Amino acid sequence: MAYKTRLVILCLLDSILVLTALYLSYYPLHPSIIIHTNTDMMISGFTLVVSHFVFASYYRLYHKAWEYASVNELLAIVKAVTFSVLTMALVQYIIDFEIYFRALLTTWNLYVLSVGGSRFVWRMIRDTYFKTDSSKKRTLIIGAGAAGVMVVRQLQQNADAELMPVAFIDDDPRKFKLQFLNIQVFGDTKQIMSAVKELKIDNIVIAIPSLEQEELSRIFDECAKTKVKTQILPMLEDLMTGKVSVNQFREVQVEHLLGREPVELDISRISENITGRTVLVTGAGGSIGSEICRQICKFTPAKLVLVGHGENSIYLIDMELRNKYQNQIEIVPVIGDIQDRARMFDVMEEHRPFVVYHAAAHKHVPLMEYNPREAVKNNIFGTKNVAEAADTFGVSTFVMISSDKAVNPTNVMGATKRFAEMIIQSLAQNSKTKFVAVRFGNVLGSRGSVIPLFKKQIQAGGPVTVTHPDMTRYFMTIPEASRLVIQAGVLARGGEVFVLDMGEPVKIVDLAKNLIKLSGYTIEEIGIQFSGLRPGEKMYEELLNENEVHPEQVYPKIHIGKAKIISTEKLRVLINSLLDMSEAEMHETLIAVANNRFDGATVLYRAN
Repeated sequence: MAYKTRLVILCLLDSILVLTALYLSYYPLHPSIIIHTNTDMMISGFTLVVSHFVFASYYRLYHKAWEYASVNELLAIVKAVTFSVLTMALVQYIIDFEIYFRALLTTWNLYVLSVGGSRFVWRMIRDTYFKTDSSKKRTLIIGAGAAGVMVVRQLQQNADAELMPVAFIDDDPRKFKLQFLNIQVFGDTKQIMSAVKELKIDNIVIAIPSLEQEELSRIFDECAKTKVKTQILPMLEDLMTGKVSVNQFREVQVEHLLGREPVELDISRISENITGRTVLVTGAGGSIGSEICRQICKFTPAKLVLVGHGENSIYLIDMELRNKYQNQIEIVPVIGDIQDRARMFDVMEEHRPFVVYHAAAHKHVPLMEYNPREAVKNNIFGTKNVAEAADTFGVSTFVMISSDKAVNPTNVMGATKRFAEMIIQSLAQNSKTKFVAVRFGNVLGSRGSVIPLFKKQIQAGGPVTVTHPDMTRYFMTIPEASRLVIQAGVLARGGEVFVLDMGEPVKIVDLAKNLIKLSGYTIEEIGIQFSGLRPGEKMYEELLNENEVHPEQVYPKIHIGKAKIISTEKLRVLINSLLDMSEAEMHETLIAVANNRFDGATVLYRAN
């Protein structure tokens, strides 16, 4: 209904209600006034109607959406009525020098009941007969606590919301059959399937922010059986900061089911290390490198240097950060290959960074098995170039991103990462620069992760290919890994190998099953096929050797290890000889040295 039409109707209705309330109040108590003093009553009626419109306008009664009327709207009506009646009493006193208190009190009561009642009756009629919208998705809310009620209120008040809440599910037996905002608690989580069938549910929203990972997985499994789209309430920190509203639900992601506790950072120490400084990130266009850049920008460095070999990836992260921080941070995109030693020295000399995060590397295990020479050139020589450039130009802290595959490596990629750690440890012995490495496992959603592959296979109708039913890996999210890398940087004293707490290892087959269910399919519909281990792959990954394990944490979720340090001379001989080897000999030497088996590194004996 148009606003002007609605205003006219409400004004006419209120005029009738106000005059009726006045007449019904005075006639039983003072019938003579009604019969013999028409002029006084006309003045009183006129005064009451005019003052009503004045105070109704002041309290914006005609600007409120009465289909959502609540206590606040009722208070506005009471205020408008009270001041209108007091104005009429003042006028009566001026005319007759008399105030009819009982009649005024009765007028006030009838006035509030009629005006307020008309609004709330309209809400009841609208809710009962006109509220149902077949275009809205009938929605089941999991959780009848404060968050769930907040979700329902927002959806009910948002006329454009595509979801219509019809029932709650809650495991608290005290809430069974109770109603919150006219929405009843259907039952507990074991009755999700029954609720979906009986109430013809189109959508499910999980609205319990405090859920533990195990409990969320159990509830999601119940929701997945229904084949109904399931969403989850946004993170509380995003709601509180206004980043999202309560009705902007997220799809349930694999990381929700893995259930990692949020990372708490030492903000003051990180700020000392980054705020107002120059920071350089290699591999800045990659999954980890780009997220490190995003996290760093939150601490407002003076300059952020984005170094990468891939033109398009550097362009994308450069544009993203410029759009958000162009007036706060000087952002410098640098196209350069870490294998180009002269280029790395030039970049380091030009920008003189205070901190360097070295994320550039070849990380794909089977590909590096087929291309060991490229792994050596990039992961070993590239790291050496960047690290020695940092040492030469007085970088304060150098943080290298390593991998859990550097522990007891059976593949070239892991072995080259262990070599890179050795280079860092060797430099740390005689340098003012604090060189450290940070090890962690797989990150969800990175370009080398199994998640994108599984998603493509599911979209294609399956099957999802898993190498082995018992294969396990450690997982964490990209933002979590990046934050912990930044935190590890401020803990650096030089020479450490920091190890991130990856939680419990996850079976890859369980990851595949969760993704299939998240995509709205059953395991039977998509299927899982076991393809066997690929070149260089291990069934299990480790984060530290037995002799490197230091169980105490130097910071929540960050451990420190002491990987064995090879002598600088042996390391120099090895590195200088690597590119002269055949690929078979290179493979043998890399694996042997990375596992501290120097008897297998025949090159050392030839060199000596």
